[in-house]
Amino acid sequence: MTLEKPIGEAGALFSKFDGRVIHGIHGAYGPTSVDKAIFSMWGQGVGAEIMGRRKFGPQTGQWPDDGWEGWWGDEPPFLTPCFILTHYPREAIEFTNGTSFHFVDASPQEALRLARDAAGGQDVRIGGGPSTVSQFLHADLIDFLHIAIVSVVLGTGVRIWDHLAGLEDRFTVESVSTASGLTHQLWNRKARA
Repeated sequence: MTLEKPIGEAGALFSKFDGRVIHGIHGAYGPTSVDKAIFSMWGQGVGAEIMGRRKFGPQTGQWPDDGWEGWWGDEPPFLTPCFILTHYPREAIEFTNGTSFHFVDASPQEALRLARDAAGGQDVRIGGGPSTVSQFLHADLIDFLHIAIVSVVLGTGVRIWDHLAGLEDRFTVESVSTASGLTHQLWNRKARA
């Protein structure tokens, strides 16, 4: 991961994703497709997000005094409070479009409590990266998971499924393949016993 390659060599994973559709399919470029319809659900009903530090930026350790405010520039697409999991808390960053970044050193349970309080009764999105999603799956704190499968072979990276044997037993899984070559998996949490 570098400033030039925010997701390292995994850029091909997003080659079929048109980020302009995340705030709804209206006004999206080109015809409406199954992919665009599914991706447009990204922000619906979401009142807060939790993400790992590496999704926010490439820095490690203590935060440098470099003015970094995330990969997204002056208008991050989230439009909600975002809680960044880090071992190095710092002052929050707020944007005029409603996005704010709060840096917390918290367990998944505590981060979820903070995000729920900020979400105003709406859903909390666990936005990634893979280590964060894996932690929340391991703690059984995810009710819905959308996985877009792209036919790309990667040599390195963080594996989301390690240490999650039996996870599929907690969810019903529906898969939809599209003409673009993507397969969308929609994982819905089964009722808890």
